[in-house]
Amino acid sequence: MNVSDFASKGAKPLGLVVSLGIPRSLTQKEIKQIGKGLNDGAREYEAYVLGGDTNETSDLIISVAIFGVPGNANLTLRDGAQPGDILATTGPFGLTSSGLRMLKEKLPTPTKIKKKLADSVLMPHARLKEGLALAKTGAATASIDSSDGLAWSLHEISRASNVGFIIDNPPIANEAREFAKLHNLDPLELSLYGGEEYELILTIKPSCWREAREAVIREGGDLIRIGETVANKTLLIKQKNKLVKIEARGYEHFKN
Repeated sequence: MNVSDFASKGAKPLGLVVSLGIPRSLTQKEIKQIGKGLNDGAREYEAYVLGGDTNETSDLIISVAIFGVPGNANLTLRDGAQPGDILATTGPFGLTSSGLRMLKEKLPTPTKIKKKLADSVLMPHARLKEGLALAKTGAATASIDSSDGLAWSLHEISRASNVGFIIDNPPIANEAREFAKLHNLDPLELSLYGGEEYELILTIKPSCWREAREAVIREGGDLIRIGETVANKTLLIKQKNKLVKIEARGYEHFKN
């Protein structure tokens, strides 16, 4: 989660400080596994766990604070989107919401897509290399990570930048389409209103689109054009040749 937020801002993480609240019931082996997991997660993104604090608690608490440096002179914020900018993502959506339903409800799923759906929930990956590459190009005018859901994240950029969006190429993962068809679900609902996807959602200057996409591809990722930025603050998505309003739904922190 921390690294994904850094990725959306074009910042490179360097160190992590971890606060652990450990119940008496945890064994020494389990505590060592937590430490190894934290270290493995940090090293995956070329960062280090530098220390932190440990206390006894009634429930297990793992709280991570991260610091680093911007990959460019300026961080990519949420308030810079302009009408005419290309709306893009670093990947498709719907995998995690499909995978969560598969795991929680024990829904039968074809073997060919089962692992990918499960991995999206159990082994998420932040798009750090892509975020840093985009920061170097200066092509992105606004950026956010999608952990609170595609729809909610779009509304966040819309509010910060005073713009709207029209999506004419919905970024629905093929596996999510197959899962939705199998269980009579709406693939658009799965892709818009899920969460914990950890893709980046960006607005890109049209003149820099080719440079931006090539920079991401060089890092082994992709940049998918899904729509455009418009002056009207309404958020719309094309569905069966009709424009449908994108609701402000998703995960909202501290919502009552």
